[in-house]
Amino acid sequence: MSTTAARLLALLGLLQSRAEWSGAELAARLDVTGRTVRNDVARLRDLGYPVDAVRGPGGRYRLGVGGKLPPLLLDDEEAVAVAVGLRAATAVGGIEESSARALGKLEQVLPDRLRRQVAALRDATSAGPVNTESNVEDPAVDPALLTELAAAIRDHQGLRCWYRSEPREVEPVRLVAWQRRWYLVGRDVGSGEWEPFRVDWLELRTPGGRRFVPTEPPFDLTEFVVREVARTGWAVHARILVHAPADEVLARINPAVGTVEPRDDGTSVLVTGGDSLETVAVWIGMLGLDFTVREPAELVEHLRTLSRRYAAAVAEELTDSRKRARV
Repeated sequence: MSTTAARLLALLGLLQSRAEWSGAELAARLDVTGRTVRNDVARLRDLGYPVDAVRGPGGRYRLGVGGKLPPLLLDDEEAVAVAVGLRAATAVGGIEESSARALGKLEQVLPDRLRRQVAALRDATSAGPVNTESNVEDPAVDPALLTELAAAIRDHQGLRCWYRSEPREVEPVRLVAWQRRWYLVGRDVGSGEWEPFRVDWLELRTPGGRRFVPTEPPFDLTEFVVREVARTGWAVHARILVHAPADEVLARINPAVGTVEPRDDGTSVLVTGGDSLETVAVWIGMLGLDFTVREPAELVEHLRTLSRRYAAAVAEELTDSRKRARV
């Protein structure tokens, strides 16, 4: 090989191509001496590639864990960001298995320290149903914060934080990705109540809380987040009386939109919300069922505005049709 750099790349390619090579085989393929092979292996190790030596006749070499990519190719934030994206993608229909496999492969090529961080995030996280029709801008979430929360869940370490400007102490149990948001499910130490906390509204305080013995929540964590966020976790909340049974409403909505409560009179209540009045209006308008909205007052007024706008649009169309008919 003409240069050391080219020879190192060729050696790395050989090591990646199969499980083990003898020193003599590598020397023959690279057209160098056994001593040069040993020196090049040492250079790869200095660059961060874990090349293992296997004892035996003639000596053998193999690429260890973390050898498919340079361990320093991804820094801490980049590795966590990729893991977050892959974890969230496991909730997207059609690519769940591919995303899970990719996340597993990512962990295999990371150094031990980063691998532990990513594994903690994977084990601490679940995903709710996805509403692909939402066009709401994603809130900024610091990957380092997600990593710290995942580590606290793994180590059963309590958290002290500011949540919407209020001091809270929380025993964290799970991270849930839902509706393009991240939520921390935990028990408030003061009240003893379980709550979902939006991560982008949360600011950790130091020192942290005390270690705790984890308690298994008496409910499905993802369903809990969907239900509670529909009730309390959006900028706009609404309880919509739908003039149809709960089963019919459930068959028509994306599970990410909210929850449905049956009523004895054959109607149901859709508990939903969004980050804007426009978003909520679109969702309930897509039901294709009769409904009644009494609160919040801002949503009622927004629907009145929409009804006048739509009525005017139809009236103009009728006027144009009559004019054409008289011509």
